[in-house]
Amino acid sequence: MPKKILIVAGEASGDQHAAHLLEELKKIHPDLYAFGLGGEKLQKAGAEITADITRLAVVGFVEIFKNYATFRRIFLDLLKKTDEVRPETAILVDYPGFNLRLAGELKKRGIKVIYFISPQVWAWGKKRVDFIRTHVDLMLVLFKFEEILYADGRFNVKFVGHPLLDAIKPTKAPQQLMDEIGLRRTGRTIALLPGSRMKEVTQLLPVMLKSAQRIFKKDPQAQFLICRAPTIPRQVVKDLIDQAQIDFPYKVLENETYNGVAASDFAIVASGTATLETAILNKPMVIVYKVSLATWLLAKLFIKIPNIGLVNVVAGQRIVPELVQFDAIPRKIADTTLAILGDKKQMEKTHAELYALKNTLGIPGACRRAAEEISKFLG
Repeated sequence: MPKKILIVAGEASGDQHAAHLLEELKKIHPDLYAFGLGGEKLQKAGAEITADITRLAVVGFVEIFKNYATFRRIFLDLLKKTDEVRPETAILVDYPGFNLRLAGELKKRGIKVIYFISPQVWAWGKKRVDFIRTHVDLMLVLFKFEEILYADGRFNVKFVGHPLLDAIKPTKAPQQLMDEIGLRRTGRTIALLPGSRMKEVTQLLPVMLKSAQRIFKKDPQAQFLICRAPTIPRQVVKDLIDQAQIDFPYKVLENETYNGVAASDFAIVASGTATLETAILNKPMVIVYKVSLATWLLAKLFIKIPNIGLVNVVAGQRIVPELVQFDAIPRKIADTTLAILGDKKQMEKTHAELYALKNTLGIPGACRRAAEEISKFLG
């Protein structure tokens, strides 16, 4: 009988990692049947997708509450499908608000639960570790410090390294990209990465565009690359740009974020996986983020760490600036960007710290190692 697994990924980055993981699993188990939730990449990797929740990705407590009915329907439909298929194992990828609740239901059904990309227990406190120890059979983590955190809880955890080390491979030289899109090879190129979720893009891209306008006024040699995530409709980005009434040189990049960041001198980045991607490409950056006021106030009550940027969390110190909520305004973003770009020693220091950070992420082959660990459960 072919092996059957449930796999769930809830956001664009999780969809990418889940797809690579499934590809590696199919090399070991060619007849593997996978079903669950994800996006286009996971579907192309061979999973039967019952709902694409990557396009429902929301930010914050309030936004999740507004979409509660939709998430509940998807959750219940998935459990119904699970009861019909009866998989031996479930692989849950990141997305803790949904997946941790799902883990509880799966354990009731006697299904082995493997978690790939740990919930950020280090940000929300360690109480979640007790629940995870009870409901998750194997935790596959991307960061060494997470393995240590879970090991303290006497828990089955394996450090596999970060899959981004395999995924981030620019395909064009900076000069080639600039020639193709019609920007100058010289001058300062700044990448704008407003995120992969609709709410964060509509909140952050206007702020980034106003920041870019201020930068351009002080540095007329500056030019900008606006990196659109595939989860964001092209028209949304176009409308936001039109509304901003900008007059600086720019190009919108689609499906070329890695090439764009690699060709840039600096990046203005939404907090999230993109900060780590930018770090691996060794580009100095400023991290920006804004959420609704209600979400911000609730987060202040629960978040237990001084930094929110993944780069700074992994480094254990603030190596790139964070401008969050009330500090995420055009004047501060522009001034911070220009100050770093104008300080040669600071740029060199940041390059060195980002290089050291990359070396803590393990070696390429994370999804292959994760697949090998999962295969032990599949038998």
